[in-house]
This record gives sequence, C-alpha cells and structure tokens, in this order.
Amino acid sequence: MMMKLYIRSASAISPQQTFGDVPFLAETIVYDTPRLAAIEPDYKPFLDPKLSRRMSRVIKMGVAAAKDSLQQANVTMPDAIITGTAYGCVEDTTIFLTRIIEQEEEMLPPTAFIQSTHNTVAAQIALMLQCHAYNNTFVHKSFSFESALMDAAMLFAENEASTILVGGIDEITDANYAIFGRFDTYKKGDFTNTDLFSVDSPGTIAGEGAAFFVLSNEASAGDIACLDAFQTFYKPVDIEKDVTSFLAANAVSLADIDLIISGKNGDVETDPPLDQLENSLFQNNQIAHYKHLCGEYPTASSFALWMAANVVKNGTLPDSPVVIKKVLICTHYQNKYWSLMLVSAC
Repeated sequence: MMMKLYIRSASAISPQQTFGDVPFLAETIVYDTPRLAAIEPDYKPFLDPKLSRRMSRVIKMGVAAAKDSLQQANVTMPDAIITGTAYGCVEDTTIFLTRIIEQEEEMLPPTAFIQSTHNTVAAQIALMLQCHAYNNTFVHKSFSFESALMDAAMLFAENEASTILVGGIDEITDANYAIFGRFDTYKKGDFTNTDLFSVDSPGTIAGEGAAFFVLSNEASAGDIACLDAFQTFYKPVDIEKDVTSFLAANAVSLADIDLIISGKNGDVETDPPLDQLENSLFQNNQIAHYKHLCGEYPTASSFALWMAANVVKNGTLPDSPVVIKKVLICTHYQNKYWSLMLVSAC
C-alpha cells in the first residue's frame, strides 16, 4: 500500500515504560523470565471504575491506549475505528470455556462470552465515545495490524474518512503461554530480555501490548511522523529482493534510510533471514531491535511503528547523536509473515 498516512499521535502500553508522559525508552526494564507482561497504567483517567471492574486486561489496555491516542491528537470523534488482533480476548475466552466444564454447561454467566469476541476492544471504544462510524476488527494472524492499516488507507483513498483510530492489541495469559510452551515457542534457561540476541538457542520471549494511532490523509502541524508506505509478504522466497523492490517502488535508496528497525526475536531457527539482511543489504545502515523490549506476539509490529514514530518525532534514538529522519521497519513473525513499513519525519 503506497498511500502516505500522517500519524497525528501514537500511544502504547507495553512491558516497558511507554505510556503517558514519560521519556522515550529512557531505560530498558530487565526481565529474567521468557514472559514479558505489559505494565498497566492507572486506568482511572480513562475508564469508569464500575465499567473497569467488568473488563479483562486486554480490553482495559486497548481502551486506555486508544483514548490516550485520541487525547494526544485532540480528536474527540474519529471517522473510523479499526483494530487488529490475532489472539483476541484470550482471558475471557479461557474463563468462559473453563466455566462450561466446571458448571457442566448450566447457568453460565454471559459476560465472559460476550467479551471473548475479537472485536470487543473496538466495540468498547465505540461505546465509550458514542461513535457510530465505521468499526472493524481484523483477525489475520500476524498480518492483523497491517490489515487494519490497509483498511484505513483504503477508506482514505475512497474519501470516507479524514481521521481514523487504528490499533494493534494482543495479550499473553497463563493458558496460551502454557499452550505455546508445549511447542517450545519460548526459550528455556537463565537469561534476561536484554540478552535475547546473544542466547544461541531455539525459541523467543512472550510479549503483549496495545498500540494505537490517530491517522489522517492530510498533513497538519501536529503530525509526529508519516507512514510513507507499507507492504506485507507471506513466506517470501527472496526477501532481499522484496525489500529492494519495495524501496525502489517508493523512490528510496538504502542511503536515504537513517535507521533500520529489525524484527529479530532471538530464535535461532527463524532469525537467519534477518541476520542475512543485516549482514548484507543493511550492512551500512544503523540497526535497532525492539522485540527484547516488547516480546514476541503477532501484532508486535504495532509496537515497532510506535517506536519508529517516536524516533522520527524526537529526531534520534535515546543516547544517540545521530539525526534520524527516515526509518525502515523490517520485521516478521515465525519467518512466515513479513512486513515492511517506511516511516519519515513530516
């Protein structure tokens, strides 16, 4: 998708201190387990306490990040709400399924079932805003967030909206952590998330989070970054050729790129293609990683976009003197779902 989208605001709840008025990634929080849990903020400014009691973690995270993003952009009512999630509301799903067994399919409270659907976060945002506009949720595995971006771009192209709230949300719970653990998805042994790329073993670290953006198809003085282009590739045969073609299609050379945000996740079985890119095509570019910060999950690319938007907004990485105006995100999930995003200063 080659349409330029203007990012008016970006808000993220993650395993790092990313939410609210805090310095941009000033200090990395170190975890010594292969499971990174999101740092939840005080929800009182964003949620009615009576409503909050009935919401699961992922719903509260999504709603808070969405409302914070709208406040940053000074937008009270978006023209559309679009979210992407692969797992949906796992906690509520688990509660409902567990109660089916425990109560032998009798007298089941409906709340957990109602809130277990994947579109619950987008629906709750709309209910709170009293927004009756376009509302859609994409459940396209690890392309869920990119599909939400594509839908927003198409709405802009059809002149159906001028400001759109777009987000990516996924959670990790005891249940799905245990299930993925059976497939050796996560690393074993003693290590920290900051050691992720030096531990030579299979598996990665589990993560979760919610990242929301207010997008527009028109430039404004308040824009923090521009999403110039993005594209997805499923099981690419030659990712280096695909990256080259993507840059050529957008009239950008690697010399123009000030920073590559790479989606390495520490898994020795899936990282080699990114290692190859970093050692060949990207060998002369500054490279940063992000999955040691947020962990691995299907919509982690939304955290990468949040990171890229803030890098170009600030003009540099923390503790780096290098000026950064153009960023290429190159990431994948399980070496199947690849995505590229080109972000630049406005």
